[in-house]
Amino acid sequence: MQINVISDVHFRTDGLSAADRDADLFVCLGDLILFLDYDDPSEGIFANLFGATNSARYIELRRQFRFDEARSFSRELFEAIGADPWKSISEQVASQYSQLFAAMPGGLMTYGNVDLPALWPDYARPDHKVVDGETVEIDGLRIGFVGGGLQTPYRTPFEISDEDFQRKVDRLGEVDVLFAHIPPAVPEICYDVVARRLERGSRALLRFIEEVQPKYALHGHVHQPLANRTTIGRTQVINVGHFRSLGEPYRLIVD
Repeated sequence: MQINVISDVHFRTDGLSAADRDADLFVCLGDLILFLDYDDPSEGIFANLFGATNSARYIELRRQFRFDEARSFSRELFEAIGADPWKSISEQVASQYSQLFAAMPGGLMTYGNVDLPALWPDYARPDHKVVDGETVEIDGLRIGFVGGGLQTPYRTPFEISDEDFQRKVDRLGEVDVLFAHIPPAVPEICYDVVARRLERGSRALLRFIEEVQPKYALHGHVHQPLANRTTIGRTQVINVGHFRSLGEPYRLIVD
C-alpha cells in the first residue's frame, strides 16, 4: 500500500490537488491555514490585515519570546482599525479554508495546532474523513490518529492540555501506523534548526510508541528538523516534511 502524507500546508494550494497521485490512501496531518509566514512577512493573515511591516515586527517579537509585547502590539493594531480580532481572523481563515478544502484530495485528515476544528465541517467534503483520537482499519491496516498540539507560550488555536492529549492517545489501542501532527518528545526530531528552538513534542506519544511499537509513526509540525527521522525500538519515526516549502507529499510504502 502507498500512503501519500502531507502536513503543514499553510495555505499552499498549488500542487495540493495532485498530492494523492499514485496513492492508495491520502493523509493530511493538518496546519492548513497561514497566519504568519516567518520566511516572508508579507504573506499570511496578519500581513493581510496589517501589512508586511507590522507583520515583520510581530514576528520578531515572537522570535525573541516577547509574547506579552507581541499580544499588546496585536491588540493595538486591531484597536487602531476598530475591528474585532476574532471576527476579522475568522473571516480570513474562512477564505483560506474555502480554497484549501476545495483543492484537498479525498482521504483521512487530522488537525494541526494552528487549525480551527470548529470551522472544518463548513468546508470538508464527504470524501474528507476527519479522524482525531481514533483508529481506523483499511485493508487490514490499523491506523491511529492524534491531532492538535500541546500548550505553549505561542497560544496557537488548537493547543490542548497534556491530560486531554493523553486521553486521545489512550483511545487508540494497537496500531500498525501512527499519525500525529506533533512528534513524540525526542529532542533531535523536535528541534527546528532554522527557527533555532525546540518545538514541544509529546511524552504521551513517546510512551505509546515505546509500548505499542507500531511499524511507523509519522508526524509534521517541525518545519526544519535537526533529524527528519529516528527509530524508537522497532518503530520508524518520520517527519513527513513541510508541504508549504516542498509542495510534495511523503510517500510511505507499507507491505
